[in-house]
Amino acid sequence: MDVTIVVPLYNEDESLPELCAWIERVVNANNFSYEIILIDDGSTDDSWSVVEKLRAANSHIKGIRFQRNYGKSAALNEGFKAALGDVVITMDADLQDSPDEIPELRRLIVEDGFDMVSGWKKKRFDNTLTKNIPSKFFNWATRRASKIQLHDFNCGLKSYRRKVVKSIEVYGEMHRYIPVLAKWAGFRKIGEKVVEHRARKYGTTKFGWERFINGFLDLASIMFVSKYGKRPMHFFGLIGSFFFMLGLVMALYLLIAKIYDPANTLTNRISFYIALTSMIIGTQLFMAGFLGELIARNAPGRNFYLIEQKLGIE
Repeated sequence: MDVTIVVPLYNEDESLPELCAWIERVVNANNFSYEIILIDDGSTDDSWSVVEKLRAANSHIKGIRFQRNYGKSAALNEGFKAALGDVVITMDADLQDSPDEIPELRRLIVEDGFDMVSGWKKKRFDNTLTKNIPSKFFNWATRRASKIQLHDFNCGLKSYRRKVVKSIEVYGEMHRYIPVLAKWAGFRKIGEKVVEHRARKYGTTKFGWERFINGFLDLASIMFVSKYGKRPMHFFGLIGSFFFMLGLVMALYLLIAKIYDPANTLTNRISFYIALTSMIIGTQLFMAGFLGELIARNAPGRNFYLIEQKLGIE
């Protein structure tokens, strides 16, 4: 199969028929063999009914329905697991991403040899003060932390070599950091393409200002996991050893001072409590690293979603 288009959706019943018809026109014009996987993330409108009707009219359309809302990362992860295409393209369901970008996004993977290509909405139609400035700062911080030179990490329009999506696991709210996950998995050829951004035609945005706070928390998490996920003792053990040794040195100093001056009362000195606290903190951090090592080596898969229904997917 030439291409799989993965579309996560939440309450987008109005836009789905137009989006799927547009995708069909593009792929048919380019003679691509294809599938469209629509993942309904617990919608409360008629989105799933629309998916069923679209599937009945076109067998290339497949559907996955979550029992409740799990978030965009969960939807993408399930779509990636079901994808069969040599190239996997993701786009949002709100018609703000243009399906006309599909042929070039696929060409960059197949002919130019990129592992993944991320869209860059250079000209936006939602440049409000509350979205534009935080988004620019978020992308700047992510570039600095990950060393990946992309302008728009959060763009939903991306293309991947199939091996990439089968090698990564998207969880929590990590859909913003799929390029980072891909790099962490060993895929270094990550490109960028300026894509068209369209004004929203139906409905309202499903994301609020809190996504930026969550985004930075997720960035800190992924940078830690990428470096210490398989060796937590190297992080917690190092810091714990430092605090324990600091407390031990202070305790030895106080003990020697007590030997030379028996009248000296240790509990009246603040350094005694600092030494005791440092040793306790050091021991706790060391044990956290030890427990982290046990968990990292024995933990089962982290993703478990209740899927209510599937269409066209084994």
